Amino acid sequence: MMDPGEQCDDGNTAGGDGCSATCVAEHASCVKLAATCGSSGADNCCRSPRVTGGTYYRSYDRAKDADSGTPSSPATVSDFRLDKYEVTVGRFRVFVTTGQGTQLSPPTGGAGARAGIAASAWDESWKGSLASDTGALKAAIKCDPMYQTWTDDPEGNENRPMNCLSWFEAMAFCVWDGGFLPTEAEWNYAATGGDQQLAYPWSNATNSLDPMHASYYEGSDCVGDGMTGCAVTDLVPVGTKPAGDGLWLQSDLAGNVWEWTLDWQAPYSLSCNNCANTAAAEYRIFRGGGFAYGATYLRTGYRGYTTPTYRNSFIGVRCARTL
Repeated sequence: MMDPGEQCDDGNTAGGDGCSATCVAEHASCVKLAATCGSSGADNCCRSPRVTGGTYYRSYDRAKDADSGTPSSPATVSDFRLDKYEVTVGRFRVFVTTGQGTQLSPPTGGAGARAGIAASAWDESWKGSLASDTGALKAAIKCDPMYQTWTDDPEGNENRPMNCLSWFEAMAFCVWDGGFLPTEAEWNYAATGGDQQLAYPWSNATNSLDPMHASYYEGSDCVGDGMTGCAVTDLVPVGTKPAGDGLWLQSDLAGNVWEWTLDWQAPYSLSCNNCANTAAAEYRIFRGGGFAYGATYLRTGYRGYTTPTYRNSFIGVRCARTL
């Protein structure tokens, strides 16, 4: 095993468990950002573990209950990297302070293209869906005075997941950061443990859920911070519930914030190979459940969707990478 900080074959930096699992690229958002994420509070916030590809059934799990779906839509996914952590406020702050994510500085047309997936890159026509300038972007991401995680100055939320993001801002961030939005098939594959078809990212074909594993809503409370009621503190710092980590070490794939994916909402094809639905429709898919949502919504097979311009305190993002 390599020591942390040594160079991997792909030019990335070895993490605490070596190159094969968790290489850390010099992503734009973390180049000058302190390593403060995870349960130790000392992990690189841009760690991006490798997900080993395979074939599975989309939106299906083996819990064998009313929420399990059916094994009717197989998909094959190639190896890729999926960030261990949801994009934090601290990472998004770098994006904002360098003037990104606005009509004055949008991604370049064609950026973020996925090999073999048509219409997967940034489209120049999307520029008009970004904020006009940095001031307008800062105003937009303060979408909920009770639950928004963004503050114009750092005020203790830097390791909480960034929320109040539109699909366009999520896409622009991941492209700028050297990655891309995961396809729905990739996201679902990682969360359900590939052909293990888990009901929750940590589970063993059961529907067991408790506050040790995720931040979600139960009874009349958000359970993330262990306090009565719901508050911004229920958007817990990323990776601080390691019992909920998935098969490939990603944290918070269930709960905390929903996560945008690349795909438009549409019925699944019967089968696919490295597929994504990029034919323009009305809604984009997000996945994973959120801090104010109950157990059913955190199941790995649950599909959420809304218009790509929509923003709310329960939606954030996690980026994917090539190997």
